[in-house]
Amino acid sequence: MGGQNRRFETTHWTEIFSARTLDQARHREAIGVVLARYWKPMYCYIRRKGYNNEEAKDIVQGFCQKIVLDRSLIQQADPERGRFRTFLLVSLSRYALNIQRDGATLRRSPTGAMFTLDDSASMDMPELSQELTPDEAFNYAWASKLLDDVLAAVETECRDSGKDVHWEVFSDRTVTPLLENTKPPPLSELCERHSILDETKASNMIVTVKRRFRAELARQVRLAVSSDADVDMEIADLMKILSRYGARL
Repeated sequence: MGGQNRRFETTHWTEIFSARTLDQARHREAIGVVLARYWKPMYCYIRRKGYNNEEAKDIVQGFCQKIVLDRSLIQQADPERGRFRTFLLVSLSRYALNIQRDGATLRRSPTGAMFTLDDSASMDMPELSQELTPDEAFNYAWASKLLDDVLAAVETECRDSGKDVHWEVFSDRTVTPLLENTKPPPLSELCERHSILDETKASNMIVTVKRRFRAELARQVRLAVSSDADVDMEIADLMKILSRYGARL
């Protein structure tokens, strides 16, 4: 990954543990962060189980309210026993199975509930999702969202530090070809497009942003694992998912 092998101060497990606090305001905020991060993967998983859009939203909302909140699911999470997303997926799978077995009536969470999926939420299911198993859909949604979050953070950092051209060159050369599955433009074309003096300077700009991308990717991945030792393994898993199915949902 490059850079210093340091421990990040803010971890995903810190968010999970803070959700156990007796401070209700902090408790609700922490759970909200966790659920917001995983609603799309959970939704995609349920859709691939054969439920339609409205049914999938109802099941995800019901799981969040009845299992995550009412039964304090997060309090049962243990970093020593593996990844939180795996723990969450197993719990969601059991809930969906019980819904199917019992023929339970799906009911939307009441107004004012902590976590709701309203009609404005992006529920698009790409054609690719029809090729995936429910587990694969969950992991792909997780990976593509993580990639989006990393790219958004790097772009913000570049623009805030006055490196707008750095980001534009990196985006044109690396991001756009990746997302659109096209051939990267030559450096000479980028130099002309962005008024850069020579190809060496353009290349150095790309390297600079790539370093920031790697650092941000490691930081974001660190939010989802319990130790630094798991970071490289999780990144390898992420890259495997994206290379197999494409760059994003």
